[in-house]
Amino acid sequence: MKILITSDSHGLTAEVNKLKQRHEDEVAAYIHCGDSELPFDAPEMEGYYRVAGNCDYDGAYPEVEELTASELPILITHGHLYGVKSSLRPLEKLAAEKDAKIVCYGHSHVARADVIDGRLYINPGSIRLPKQSPYPTYCILSYEDRIATVRYYTLGGEEVPELEKSVTFK
Repeated sequence: MKILITSDSHGLTAEVNKLKQRHEDEVAAYIHCGDSELPFDAPEMEGYYRVAGNCDYDGAYPEVEELTASELPILITHGHLYGVKSSLRPLEKLAAEKDAKIVCYGHSHVARADVIDGRLYINPGSIRLPKQSPYPTYCILSYEDRIATVRYYTLGGEEVPELEKSVTFK
């Protein structure tokens, strides 16, 4: 099972579509962690599990989305309501309450993956305004034989191996 994860596209439309098209034969689902700055029902957002970011003003966006993929509980939020720029602690508390194994978030525009208390926290970075990275990023989560691996890519589709992270779930 593979899931494409992106965030903080801040009004980009062609690029959001390009990601879907590039990986449509490879992934089972798409996640957008907020700040698309597009209406909830915009054609570009079709097919994405999506949440509200601090720059999304369409009230149809949920603040938190939950899904299960290959028996893995996944939690999606933008992160601005949980102070992710300074600490993941509030997000860790939410993940524990929801019993999520994977947490996808954005807001900081920093591409990173962390394993904390057996949970995988994924920030895909930003495809528009990256921070602490010379290039815009997104990622793909794969899950097979209880191993979850997140691989990062530039907007152009080139892999960024130094950001890869894996965790084995028991």
